[in-house]
Amino acid sequence: MDIGLLLPAGRAQLESGWTARSIIDTAITAERLGFDSIWTGDSIVRARIEPLTLLATLATATERVTLGTAALLPALRDPVLAANAIASLDLLSGGRLIVGVGAGFPGLSEPEFALTGVSFRTRVSRLDDIVTLWKQLWSGTDPTVFHGRCLHYDWLPPTPQPDRPGGPPVWLASATSGALVRAGRMYDGWLPYPPDPATFIDGLAVIKGHANGRPVTPALFATVYVDDDPDRGRQALQHYCETTYRLPLETVSQIQVMITGPVEQIAAELGRYAGVEHILLRIAELRPDPFTEQLSELAALTNCPATLLNRSLSQSV
Repeated sequence: MDIGLLLPAGRAQLESGWTARSIIDTAITAERLGFDSIWTGDSIVRARIEPLTLLATLATATERVTLGTAALLPALRDPVLAANAIASLDLLSGGRLIVGVGAGFPGLSEPEFALTGVSFRTRVSRLDDIVTLWKQLWSGTDPTVFHGRCLHYDWLPPTPQPDRPGGPPVWLASATSGALVRAGRMYDGWLPYPPDPATFIDGLAVIKGHANGRPVTPALFATVYVDDDPDRGRQALQHYCETTYRLPLETVSQIQVMITGPVEQIAAELGRYAGVEHILLRIAELRPDPFTEQLSELAALTNCPATLLNRSLSQSV
């Protein structure tokens, strides 16, 4: 069981006291505390530090942790230049990169797609085309042409080869019925955030059914807040949702898994997602000092997985 941390690199966090240096220091601290991975998001609408730029800095600031995007929006970037940048980042990190990707969220992502001149209507086909193109460019065969459903190239330049043969794993951050089929057939991992563990378990079964024995890493994106007082913890989640999404907790919790309680209770709730192999934690706190306190509490999930998460998993299956 791998445990990862989403870095506080959005505009709301920066306006709450975070700096570029403190974000980097937090990644270093998380590595020291035993976290297995460090992640960063991607959005023009919510104004985040550009993820590939941040991860390039962390590639030299850290030594062991996996570095990932959760999730990158490939449609916002030139596909060939992005393949080059990601291959370069994989080289800089010594093969520690995972590329979580998404096709955008209806009702939120349309403006950023329009800004970059990409049709939101064809977002899914375009995403699959981009990932297929990347894998061909990273294959070492130096393809010269590519013709997909949306992307067409009659000439392609050679691309620097990633540190990892074939390129970094690409995980799909989506849980629609079509996404489950696509995750099984062509992606290396699955990164959803369903509030109902049964939805995750059922979705994973569909993915395995379409993978035909091909390995697909089951992961989970979870927002958490450690607090022994349930009312105070719920208020923290409420404040985070209102500040980050401009939506109430009741709305967000119908879409995303949101957990509060003592760290043992958080472990038990996460343990209900049977089959998960990698859990990415987003701490529902914007301010630097309380975030750091939360991080120290959550380190128990990395230091004692056998007595916390694995026990919970065994009880849930």
